[in-house]
Amino acid sequence: MARGVGEWDAELTELALRHSFAARMGGDERIARQHDAGRLTVRERIDRLLDAGTFREVGALTGAATYDDDGALVDVVPTNFVTGFGRLHGQRIVVAGDDFTVRGGAADASIHEKQVLAERMAGETSVPLVRLIDGTGGGGSVKTLTDAGRTYVPYNPGWDHVVANLARVPVIACALGPVAGLGAARLVSSHVAIGVRGIAQVFVAGPAVVEAGMGESVDKEFLGGIDVVARAGTVDLVVDTEDAAFDAVRTVLSLLPPNTSTLPVRAAQVDDEPGRRDATLRDLVPRDRRAPYDVRRLFASVFDLGSVLELGQTFARSTVTALARLDGWPVAVLASDPKFYGGGMTADGADKLARFVDLAETFHLPVVHLVDQPGFVIGSTAERSGTIRHGARALAAVYQSTVPWASVLVRRVFGVAGAGHRPHHRYSYRIAWPSGDWGSLPVEGGLEVAFKRMLADAGDDAARVKAEIAAELEAVRSPFRTAERFLVDDVVDPAETRPLLTEWVESAYSSMATHPVTPSAVQPRP
Repeated sequence: MARGVGEWDAELTELALRHSFAARMGGDERIARQHDAGRLTVRERIDRLLDAGTFREVGALTGAATYDDDGALVDVVPTNFVTGFGRLHGQRIVVAGDDFTVRGGAADASIHEKQVLAERMAGETSVPLVRLIDGTGGGGSVKTLTDAGRTYVPYNPGWDHVVANLARVPVIACALGPVAGLGAARLVSSHVAIGVRGIAQVFVAGPAVVEAGMGESVDKEFLGGIDVVARAGTVDLVVDTEDAAFDAVRTVLSLLPPNTSTLPVRAAQVDDEPGRRDATLRDLVPRDRRAPYDVRRLFASVFDLGSVLELGQTFARSTVTALARLDGWPVAVLASDPKFYGGGMTADGADKLARFVDLAETFHLPVVHLVDQPGFVIGSTAERSGTIRHGARALAAVYQSTVPWASVLVRRVFGVAGAGHRPHHRYSYRIAWPSGDWGSLPVEGGLEVAFKRMLADAGDDAARVKAEIAAELEAVRSPFRTAERFLVDDVVDPAETRPLLTEWVESAYSSMATHPVTPSAVQPRP
C-alpha cells in the first residue's frame, strides 16, 4: 500500500534539512582547516568521548538563517557551541563543546544562552559536566562592534552557575585548541583541567593582543603552550592526543561521584590484593635524612596497581597530589617529593594542597597523606612569595575538612607545615615508619641556634662540643621514644602499609555511609 502524504511531512523535511546544516558546522573548507591543524571537530570529539549512540543534542537548530524572497529556508550557519546529554561508561553526563569551525569558537548572538543552559543542565540535574574548549568563548572580536553598531559593558552570563557547579557536580575541562579570555576562565573554573600538548594553548590574551598592549612579541607556544601553563598550575593534566584527553576524562569521572550528594563508588573489579605486602619499602627511605627517594615508588607499592592519577605533576613539584584507589575505593593522595626543595612546602605548593583538599572534601574522598614534610621553604624568595600566608590557607583547608583522614609518617614532620599533616582536632588514622623524624625544626637547622652561647664559649673545642650535643640529641629523636609517650599512634613495619590502609579505607567508607551525605560547606573555588 502506497504511503500517503503526511500532515507534517513538509515540516519534518525542513527539520531534517536544518539538522543537516547543523552537522555541516562551518563548512568543508573550515573543517579541513581544523583537521590540517591536527584537531578534531567538535562533533568528532563528542563521538570519541561518549558511549556510541548516546548523545542527545540540545539546541541543534540554533543559528543564523537566511531565506529567499518567498520565505523558504536557504541556509543556516549554526552557532559555534554544541551541547547535550550523553553517557560515558554508562554514566549520564552533560557535554559542552566549542565549534572552532564557526567564527573560531568566539561568541555570537546566541552562544551564551547555550553555554548557560549547559551549566544549568548539569548542575540542576546533578550530573557531571565535561567542557571541550576550543576558542575564546567570549564576547567576539572588535569587528563585532561594527556589526552591532554599539558596544557593551562586559559581564559573564551565567557565571553564577559556573561557580555553583563547583560545589554541585564534577566539572572536567579540556583545552583542545587555542583558549583565550573567557574560554581560559571556563577552563580553570573546573575541578580538573586537561590540556593537549602541541594543539592547545591557554592565555588571557593571544600573541597579537599582547604585542599591541604590552609591546612583547611572542608566539602562542611560548606564551601559553600546555607545558608552560602546566608549570604554572593552569592545567592539571597534560596529554599528547585528544583521545588521551578523553581517556583522562573517563578516569577522573570514574574516581568521583556523579554529584556532591553521593559517595564515590568502589571499582567493580579489583585486580590487586588488599593484603599485598612490600618488603622493599623497608629500604625506601635512606639513613641520610637529606637524601631523596622516589615517592612514586611508594605510590606503586601502596595503592592499587595502575590506579594512581597524579594531578599538577609539573606545578609546585615538592607537593604531590593524586587520585588513586585502595582495594577499589577512590582516595585522595597527598605527599611530598624530596627531590624538590627537600619536599618542603612552597607558596605554590600550599595553594596546590589547599585546592586539592577542597576537591577531596567536595566529593567525599578519604585522604591518604604520606608525610615527609621538612617544613616551609625558607629564605628571601620564600618570604617575597608570601609563603606563610599561603601556608596558613593550606592549614585552614586541612582543618576545615571533614572526610576520613589517614596519615603515614614516612620520615620528616617539622614545624607549622608539618603540623598540617592531619586535622588534629578530630579522630584520624595515623601510623609512623621507623624512619620517622619530627619536631619543631630539624636538629641540623636548630642546633647552632639553640646552643649558640655554649658553642661560642667552647672556643677551639666548638666542633667537639657540637658533635657531642648532636649525638645526645640523636639518642632521643628515635620515633620509639615518641611512641612510648603515646605521642604517635603506632610505629609499623613499612611492608605492612598497604594492608593497614586497605583495612582503614573500608572503615572510612563505612563511616561515611552511616551518616547522611550533604554537599560540602567548603566554598567553591577554581
